[in-house]
Amino acid sequence: MGSLFSKKKKEESRITEQDKAILQLKQQRDKLRQYQKKIQANLDREREVAKKLLKDGEKEKAKLLLKKKRYQENMLQKTDNQIDQVEKMVDDIEFASIEMKVVEGLKKGNDCLKEMHKILSLENVEKILDETQEAVEYQREIDDLLAGGILTDEDEEAVLAELDEITKADLPAVPDEDVSLPEVPRDRIPEAEAPKERQRELVAAS
Repeated sequence: MGSLFSKKKKEESRITEQDKAILQLKQQRDKLRQYQKKIQANLDREREVAKKLLKDGEKEKAKLLLKKKRYQENMLQKTDNQIDQVEKMVDDIEFASIEMKVVEGLKKGNDCLKEMHKILSLENVEKILDETQEAVEYQREIDDLLAGGILTDEDEEAVLAELDEITKADLPAVPDEDVSLPEVPRDRIPEAEAPKERQRELVAAS
C-alpha cells in the first residue's frame, strides 16, 4: 500500500501549475464550442419558425423572433472571439513553458561552464600549454641528438672521449713489469753455397 501511495504522489507532483492552467482553459474552450453548437441549432430552427409565421400572416411575431435570432448571432460572434482568446492563451502558456525549460537548460549549461572555467582557468591553460610546448621541444632536441643533426665539435669530442673511455674500460689490464725479449744474434750468418759449386765438389769426390 505504501508503495502505491508513494507512486501516486510522484505522479501528482509531475503536474505543474502551467499544466493545470492549460487544462482549465481547454475545458473552457470545449464548453464554449458546445454552447456555439447549441446556439447554431436554435438559429436554424428559429429561422424556419419565422418563415412559417410570415406565411400565417403573423408578421409581428416573426419580426420578434428574428430580433431574438439576431441577438443570438451576436452572441455566437462573441463566443468565437472568446474561443480565439482562450486558444491564444493556451498557446502562450505552452510556449512560455517551453521557454522556461529552455532558460533552465541555459542556466544549467552556464553553471556547468562556470565550473569548467574554474578548473580550466586562463592560468592553468597557459601553464598546460607551456608544459606541453616544453615537452615537445625537449623531445625534438632528443630526436635531433639521436639523428646527429645539431652536435657541435665540442659535443663530438666529448662523445668520442666517452667512447674511448668505455672501450679502454672493457680491455684487459696490461701488467706494469717489463717483458724481456730474446737477444738478437750479432754474428753474421754464413751464406749458403751456390748450387753449381756444390755440384763440382761432388763430381771431384767421386
